[in-house]
Amino acid sequence: MSATADHAEERTNPAARLGFQPGMVVQELGYDDDAEQALREGIEAITGTELVDEDHDDVADAVVLWFREEDGDLTDALVDATTMIDEGAPVWLLTPKTGRDGYVEASDIGEAAQTAGLAQTGNVNAGKDWTGSRLMTPKAAKSGKR
Repeated sequence: MSATADHAEERTNPAARLGFQPGMVVQELGYDDDAEQALREGIEAITGTELVDEDHDDVADAVVLWFREEDGDLTDALVDATTMIDEGAPVWLLTPKTGRDGYVEASDIGEAAQTAGLAQTGNVNAGKDWTGSRLMTPKAAKSGKR
């Protein structure tokens, strides 16, 4: 695929910015009716597989965690999100954008990620109402692994 085609896909498929690859198994946690459907469909289009839920009992290549302020303890949710992934696999924490119901303060995300043993390595616009924070284990974050 050409660089121009890559940029075109990033504009038309929000999941292209998140680094998903064909064949990846992506576990989705915290899904509700307010989740960004275009992003979910984009992830499935890139990976060629359906998202798996919390009942998935094998190792996933990445986690997408939808989290709203009222969903409970973010640190606990992040620790739970890392139980079925290999070291170096990303956890994409998706939270409502500033001003939206369920917005989570950036400082709360940073503190919860650190407490859960994760490092925040990037942020993306994940759709109309959602922001994505890329979280990694510290070893993977330092080495630049994806």
